[in-house]
Amino acid sequence: MKLIIGNKNYSSWSLRGWLAVKQSGLHFDELTVPLLGEEWDRMKQDMGEVQPSSGKVPVLWDDDAVVWDSLAILEYCADKVGRERFWPKDEAARGMARAMVAEMHSGYQALRKELPMNIRRRVELPGLSDGAKHDVVRILGLWAEARARHGSAGPYLFGTFGAADIFYAPIVTRFVTYGIGVPGFAQAYMQAIWEHDWMREWITAAEQEEWVIEQWEAAV
Repeated sequence: MKLIIGNKNYSSWSLRGWLAVKQSGLHFDELTVPLLGEEWDRMKQDMGEVQPSSGKVPVLWDDDAVVWDSLAILEYCADKVGRERFWPKDEAARGMARAMVAEMHSGYQALRKELPMNIRRRVELPGLSDGAKHDVVRILGLWAEARARHGSAGPYLFGTFGAADIFYAPIVTRFVTYGIGVPGFAQAYMQAIWEHDWMREWITAAEQEEWVIEQWEAAV
């Protein structure tokens, strides 16, 4: 398999796809294509021949299968190795995890716009819009409920590392980058994500990248 991702410093969806394939335990080769550069333009042209949403990352190639979109990649990997590696065994926990992942996949537009992922950066925000504040409160509420109801087996949202953690990992990096104040339980969860071996690998690579996207550095 080959996974095409964007810059590790900036690409939140690439992080999700990469973590999903790492969680599968399957071997894969990794290709990083710098966003908004010449390689990016060439990739968009090439990818237009095999998938309709051309120019988006991540993309997973597995023989004749071409899978784009991070959630589709996660589900593709789950089908190959067993869904229990990604989703809780308990029915109620699994239902909540699926709902949280779906909400992350389609929601929180204000937060995404105002707090773009930028792992290397540390910024003191002058303030958040009401929409972004609502997103932060909603996310913290979901984290609290998941931990309280289903997190007794370990430090992650549903105890053991899984799909929900994969999808909320970029939110952890955003909260760190922009100094979002969170309660103690959320600090402990964020620390567990930040110190996960795969996250440390990703963060180290992001910090070593030389690519800079000025328009995203100037955000906020």
